[in-house]
Amino acid sequence: MGTLQDVSASALDLIEQARKSVRPRLRVREIGTITSVSTGIATVSGLPGVGYDELLAFPGGVLGIAFNVDEDEIGAVLLGDYTTLQVGQDVERTGRVMDVAVGEGLVGRVIDPLGRPLDGKDPIPSEKRLPIERPATPIMDRAPVTTPLQTGIKVIDALIPIGRGQRELILGDRQTGKTAIALDTILNQAGKDITCVYCSIGQRASSVAKAIAVLRDRGALAYTVVMVTEGNDAPGVSYIAPYAATSVAEHFMQQGRDVLIVYDDLTQHARSYRELCLLLRRPPGREAFPSDIFYIHSRLLERSTHLAESLGGGSLTALPIIETEAQNISAYIPTNLISITDGQIYLSPALFELGVLPAVDVGASVSRVGGKAQQASYRSVAGDLKLAYAQFEELETFARFGARLDEVTRETIEHGKRIRACLKQPELAPIPAPEQIAVLLALTGGLFDAIPLGSMGSAEKAVREAVTTLPPDLHAALEGSVKLSDEQRKSIVDGARTALAPFQKEEAAP
Repeated sequence: MGTLQDVSASALDLIEQARKSVRPRLRVREIGTITSVSTGIATVSGLPGVGYDELLAFPGGVLGIAFNVDEDEIGAVLLGDYTTLQVGQDVERTGRVMDVAVGEGLVGRVIDPLGRPLDGKDPIPSEKRLPIERPATPIMDRAPVTTPLQTGIKVIDALIPIGRGQRELILGDRQTGKTAIALDTILNQAGKDITCVYCSIGQRASSVAKAIAVLRDRGALAYTVVMVTEGNDAPGVSYIAPYAATSVAEHFMQQGRDVLIVYDDLTQHARSYRELCLLLRRPPGREAFPSDIFYIHSRLLERSTHLAESLGGGSLTALPIIETEAQNISAYIPTNLISITDGQIYLSPALFELGVLPAVDVGASVSRVGGKAQQASYRSVAGDLKLAYAQFEELETFARFGARLDEVTRETIEHGKRIRACLKQPELAPIPAPEQIAVLLALTGGLFDAIPLGSMGSAEKAVREAVTTLPPDLHAALEGSVKLSDEQRKSIVDGARTALAPFQKEEAAP
């Protein structure tokens, strides 16, 4: 054992070696100062090198995004509790843009746009992070929309079909069933290998809790990511929510998977952006919205597409929701989104009050893509349905004047009433495609015309139950993409006629 002098010398040698091996690194930090704080925004001075959309670090862990980059100061949108911030505090550049955690760990979780869990569970493991603002897929890297996305709702799948990779707007006055259609569509993706992202923007906490409870109780949370901002959150958080949700969805799409994203709703998103811009002194335009409101929604929805096979063939289908006021679909934000999307599903308050649910106004709704992606077996059945329904609605309006109707017109109206009754559907009860096709075959074949309107619900249920007893090859044909043969159509119609026979006898009875 060495003397104390030897030990000391050895220790000093080690310290000397460590000192020589260390090369101090200088890290350049750019720090500014808060000059003012307002509702959801702050102005900062002293950051000359900051870039647009760069993330800024405020005291207390609050993040902000550089929105206005002026010569003398920066207008920043705050993404958290800004009540603790004070004038004179330091602000630091981060050198990166706002990003979000993506990956399988998010499936089944409820998160906020910053990636923090809201379901009381453990922090979310982050495989990867993606910027929330990303360029849309170039046109040459996109493929045509060729595969249907079944919603499980008869009136939509038959008359306003949606394809995978399409952007279909859902709009209508408040409390007309917009969210219900979106939730039904998510529920219908069970077992279809489609990942869903539900983005709730500025909704009431009770509405969000109800939607999450529906998804959890029906087992849909197992393939769904829920991103939530509530009405009392900072406007900046509501603004970034749909972009963050889209980056989460794009990650799955780039893996070759089919993804469905619901934005509920973009009216709140537009309002939060208007609030931020007015606070930042940006000049207002039509209806006090800034002039680039069209651009913020178009660059969001352009990210939904069907990728070419060389990029994996994944798809991202968007269902943005918009709230209209007093049925005014010609207002600024609705017209913007109608022109950006590939069609719209309009929900009518008048139909809602009549109990026609879902309250889809077929005349004002359109799908500019989905018909090309609709199954051939479906298209052959639903082809004439929209025209017959439109004729019925016109004649029904005319008949209200009390005019005497000829027999053909009366039959058209009675048939139209059966179409309307058949297209009714309870909430949270999506119907499989084979059952829908069988019901529509019976409907277009006039089999329901002899059945009283009061028995339509039971009669339709009987036809749907008859589908489960069809031979396996016929059942497979209903789910396939090949047009039904005449023999197959006859077999299905015969089965439906047998199922409906008791209801026709019921009418004939005294």
